[in-house]
Amino acid sequence: MSTEKDDSSAVRRRVSCTKCFDALWFCYSPFYQMQQYYRVGKLDDCTKKFSDLFDCLSLKTKTASEAEKIMEEKEQAEAEKHIWIMRTREEASCHWNETFGHLDDPNY
Repeated sequence: MSTEKDDSSAVRRRVSCTKCFDALWFCYSPFYQMQQYYRVGKLDDCTKKFSDLFDCLSLKTKTASEAEKIMEEKEQAEAEKHIWIMRTREEASCHWNETFGHLDDPNY
């Protein structure tokens, strides 16, 4: 019984919601909102940051094994999101020629 309590306290110590709270606090600052307006063209409603804080706080109510499982799933989902399109050498060459092939034309 004490091992479960020790495990849950270890996870609670490891899971810190300070970064999430700071991100939410900064999201409502005029500096960040103007930066978003300049970059994206609209103000940020901060729902993603609020959701992250809520998720972090809810992790603190879970048992150690549940919290660990949820954290692993979240990390795996984040790792699967990739901003680059992976292409083979042939695909990359074809795409490059489609996009920039006209630059090789001396009449361009």
